[in-house]
Amino acid sequence: MNCGDLSGSQCISDGKSSMVAEKAVDEISGWMPVPEGRLVAHSPGRRGIWHWYEDHARGTGELARRFADPWGGGELAYRLGRDHDTGKGACGWQHGLIEEATTGRKVYRPAHHAAGAFLFAQVAGQYPVLTPFAGVIEGHHSGLSPWSELSVRLKSLMRDSKEVDEAISRVAAVMPEILDRTCPTVPDWLDPRNKTSVEMLVRMTYSAVVDADRLDTAAHFQPGTLPRPDVSMPELWERYETRRQEALAERRRLKEPSWLDGLREDVYQEALDTAAGEPGVYRLHLPTGAGKTFAGGGFALRHAALHGLRRVIVAVPFISITEQNAAVYRSLLDPEHGPQAVLEHHSAANFEASARRTARSSDALGGTHRHQKRPRPNRWAKLAAENWDAPFIVTTTVRLIESLFGNSPSATRRLHRIANSVIVLDEVQALPDTLLTPILSGLRELVEHYGVTLVLSSATQPELAALNPWQSGLPQRDIVANPAPLFQRLRRVRYNWRTGSEVTLRSIATEAATHGQALMVVNGTKDASHVHRVWLGDREENPGTLHLSTRMTGGHRREIIQAAKQRLDAGLDTLLVSTSLIEAGVDLDFPRGYRARSLPESEQQAAGRINREGHRPTEDSIMTVFEPRDGLQPQVIYNRCGIAAASRRFGKGLADPDDLNTLRSYYQHRYRLQAGRSSTDPNGATGEVIEVLREKLDYPETARRMRMIDNEHSVAVVVIRPQLDQHDRQVAQDAIAQLCGGLPNPETYRVLQDHMASIPQRELETAINIGHAAEVTGDLFEWTGPYHPQRGIEPAP
Repeated sequence: MNCGDLSGSQCISDGKSSMVAEKAVDEISGWMPVPEGRLVAHSPGRRGIWHWYEDHARGTGELARRFADPWGGGELAYRLGRDHDTGKGACGWQHGLIEEATTGRKVYRPAHHAAGAFLFAQVAGQYPVLTPFAGVIEGHHSGLSPWSELSVRLKSLMRDSKEVDEAISRVAAVMPEILDRTCPTVPDWLDPRNKTSVEMLVRMTYSAVVDADRLDTAAHFQPGTLPRPDVSMPELWERYETRRQEALAERRRLKEPSWLDGLREDVYQEALDTAAGEPGVYRLHLPTGAGKTFAGGGFALRHAALHGLRRVIVAVPFISITEQNAAVYRSLLDPEHGPQAVLEHHSAANFEASARRTARSSDALGGTHRHQKRPRPNRWAKLAAENWDAPFIVTTTVRLIESLFGNSPSATRRLHRIANSVIVLDEVQALPDTLLTPILSGLRELVEHYGVTLVLSSATQPELAALNPWQSGLPQRDIVANPAPLFQRLRRVRYNWRTGSEVTLRSIATEAATHGQALMVVNGTKDASHVHRVWLGDREENPGTLHLSTRMTGGHRREIIQAAKQRLDAGLDTLLVSTSLIEAGVDLDFPRGYRARSLPESEQQAAGRINREGHRPTEDSIMTVFEPRDGLQPQVIYNRCGIAAASRRFGKGLADPDDLNTLRSYYQHRYRLQAGRSSTDPNGATGEVIEVLREKLDYPETARRMRMIDNEHSVAVVVIRPQLDQHDRQVAQDAIAQLCGGLPNPETYRVLQDHMASIPQRELETAINIGHAAEVTGDLFEWTGPYHPQRGIEPAP
């Protein structure tokens, strides 16, 4: 789409501005001269050369074009990238940078966002749907502003453009093309009436421009630093299959293949056959133990190779699964030498909390707070916010949703790399009901307009087509055509239901202990701690009595899982109590299990840790679902509508949690109890009100409401366990020192992940007051209080 030339204000230049520029040149004459008539964008890098304005502007534009071309937005991204720093042409800004670079002193420079935004708003005047894209320039440092505020500031500039005229005039002298009044084309699929499509296109374009700006700037300061070249998907797929076959051959050499190995291979081959299908939405519906991780990875890589897609993104709900899956994929995909193919990106802490803006970019277009000092972004947050320039990403669902619906540059920078990719949503049933409408709406946009193939992977597939954003026009195809027989064949447990006033945590714990090897999954950390203490009795510890919860560090949890696996393999008595974190991605095989009443998908996932390899008779492998009168009730922590829908269908005399027809009915009823009549119905409880915010282009409020981890209730702390050896303690302490000193390196995050645990915010505040926690950086604290060698940070009484 094009629109005609638009008239705009004339360029101006005054004598005062010229004198300021000449003075600045004179001050640095003979050292790092800036010739008269040249403009600079950044101070000299290592080579002592200025980053000339026109080089940065055109370089950013071209890189943004390359990023946005896959969805037809290249010309629009180029224009915004080229003009994003127009405000730097102002004499005050130029003089400030030159003086700062020359003297080393901090010098005030006026905000530089308004001029480019004003230029673009002028151009967009005849095609109003483009006007909100001025926010890409306005917020390229501070974040996307709400349209209600941006539009007011743009109108003010249209009435009186004095504050931007000088900058525009001086930039036009070196880059006349900025005065071109033709509208850039937009993707031909864009319907201006579809406000959420416009909203997502603004996000995608913003991501392309922000990433291009950062990369072009980095290349100036560190010459030779370029985006990591992607290995070709056909090459990656071939490497994956070759190494998988080698691993299978080694396994067969050590152990005779079982019927389950044959079934997994059949599933895998069917997934490869389905990968030839057209891009779109696919469901990978497999029971636990059927090889979902390998089948999902194989489908994604072969599909990407066959259809020319650029990368694979695997998103999982829990960090423990991220770490495990990343290790599997890394062993199959990373080269022996050279850049890694697999990027593991997640975080247990919100490192940006201390840098949140107190004003929504009010100074970006010359607002009343133009001179207000804003908090500087935390340097560690910038390091942690990868731009996903690897061909295979393993991340958390939290990070993926943050990329889709955030409004800060660090959260959104990587979004454009999602285009033309395969996204595998593992354990898709864990998506929160309260956010389903915007999540499904956003994912649909990616599939329909940005070349994404979406894989929904789960043993308990939710009926997402029952919700408004997916009710029509978005077909879902099954990777395994008929999963029902697999569920029958892989049914390895018998469910038992226990209710009544006599059922308590202690009574069930006592019963479990009589079996020697048993898993007990409860609804909260207090309940887990209680059961573990019951099992220990008057003993301090017992190597066969184990505990898992998020109050333990990541490294501690892995040690416990490994210990449990080794004891089970050796046939030793092993009692393990855990919170729900064990229900996905943890490969353990107990003969008997107990699960406190929850949602059926959690109960089925817990059952996946019982008789996992199918070596025991089903009748002898019992999964007991119990309702303890003294334990945390599921209504407190699980979806209330889900509990209501489940109570009618699952239980004693009713269906078991792995009954597929009943599960389908349960999900439909659960969503019906919550969903509004339309995707923007403010009375809906699946996030419909957020869709209204999206239509209004209220990016900050959308980002706030879409946070999947509420750090007001749960926060991460770094713990250096007393049980660590001296070397590991020193490595952790060095990483903390790097954060405190603002000098983290790329391994800092990976090191600290092993030492992070989670506690409620209120407990952290108490700990700070009594000296049991100390700030590291941002909202990350080091725990210095007691740490139980088996249970981690004990719950407050």
